[in-house]
Order: sequence, then structure tokens, then C-alpha cells
Amino acid sequence: MGCEKLFQYVVETDTGKKREINEDRVAVLKRPEGLLLVLVADGMGGHNAGDVASEMTVSSLSAHFLEEKAEAFSSIESKKEWLSHHVQTINKEVYDYARKHPACKGMGTTLIAALVDNTDCVMCHIGDSRAYVIDETVAQLTRDHSYVNVLVDNGEISEEEAEDHPKKNWIVKALGTEPGIEGEFLHFTLTPPLYLLICSDGLSNKITKNDIATIVCSSMPLSKKGEELVKLANHLGGEDNISFVLLSSQVEEV
Repeated sequence: MGCEKLFQYVVETDTGKKREINEDRVAVLKRPEGLLLVLVADGMGGHNAGDVASEMTVSSLSAHFLEEKAEAFSSIESKKEWLSHHVQTINKEVYDYARKHPACKGMGTTLIAALVDNTDCVMCHIGDSRAYVIDETVAQLTRDHSYVNVLVDNGEISEEEAEDHPKKNWIVKALGTEPGIEGEFLHFTLTPPLYLLICSDGLSNKITKNDIATIVCSSMPLSKKGEELVKLANHLGGEDNISFVLLSSQVEEV
């Protein structure tokens, strides 16, 4: 649990009910001037190598964030440039590591990296981890980089058909699987009162938007809301690791 400027937050990560290892990595870092970096990475590939990819990604981004000069975050464009540069650099590091270590062949990770500065947010998105804004209703900010969304874009299936498609979890972009990568960037204002939820698909694949809104907008303490989201995802199967950061723009019981 933390509280930085306008945001309180809770961080949760759970192995789930079916997996033996947690390949997700999640973190919230804070610089002295109050800027937050929120990270969610869902590793995949190789023999238990997904945790290597996600750990490398989160550890490296965290270190660079804390060591960087403040000027690197002075504007929206500079924040995008900082994220783009380090995502590309880490992508190459993960890709090269996998090539040199046969047990890690094919490993990669999704990534959402969000720089939160008061109500301003710059986000880099790769894969099918998701970001939602919640204010009585739930709005999905990111769009999965997935096979089914390619089909939707080509007019081959509908948005509704995509939700239940057998290949829903096939992603077409992941950090570390190719020598080069471009993340998708979002910039938006977090106008209070609201919640920002950034999660791996172990949560979003199990819980509906209505379930999320019911729990997050309840009168429970923030930490309890986090626990209840994990509990429900596990109750509904828990086939995957469950990880997220839930940020609240309002002061509430923790």
C-alpha cells in the first residue's frame, strides 16, 4: 500500500491456482519529485523463462527510472522518448539473453509502463496486459496486441466474437521476442475521482468489467478491494498468474 500525491495504490501479485511459478512482475517506483512509474509485466515462453524476461524488464526499467535526471521527465514528449528508448534497449537485452541461453529460447513479456505525474499519465503498452479507468463504469484504455484483434481489424470477426475466441490469448507483440520493437503510447488525464487499474490477463480474462466496477467502487478499504479482485479471479478458475496495480485518486480507508 502506498500514497503519493493524489494517488493511493495497492499492488497485488498471486501465482493463481494452476501455475507452479509466478511469471508476472509488478512494481510501483517513486522519484523524489513525486513522479510514479507503474509497471506490470507478464512473462512467457521457454521452460520457466517467462519470469526471467519479466524480471529483467521490470528490474532494468526500475533502475533507470530511479537513476535518471529529472529533465528526462520535464514534458509529455520527453517522457515518451524516455520510455521508448529504454523499452527498445531492454527489448534487445531480453532478446539477446534468450539467444545465448537455450532454456530461454522464445521468451518474452508483455509490458505496461505508466508514468503518473499528478493527474497526467504517459503509458507504453506492449502485449495483452490491460489498463482500465474506473468511475462507476469501467473503460479499457489499452487494446490487446492479439491475433483476435487483427481479425477484428480485418472485419473477419466482431468484437463480441473476439471475447470468446479460442485463440483469444495469442498475442502478436511481446517485448524480447524480436530484435526490435515499438510500443504503443497513450497520454491521458486522470481526472479525480477515479481509479486506474493496470493488470495482467490473469485478472482481465477471469473478471468482467461489471465485477471490477462492483469491487473497486464499493466502500471497502483499498487493500481489501485488491484482495477481493484476486480472490474472485481465483474463485473463477485462477488458471493464470494474477497481478495488478490499483490506484485511487481519492483519499479513502486503506
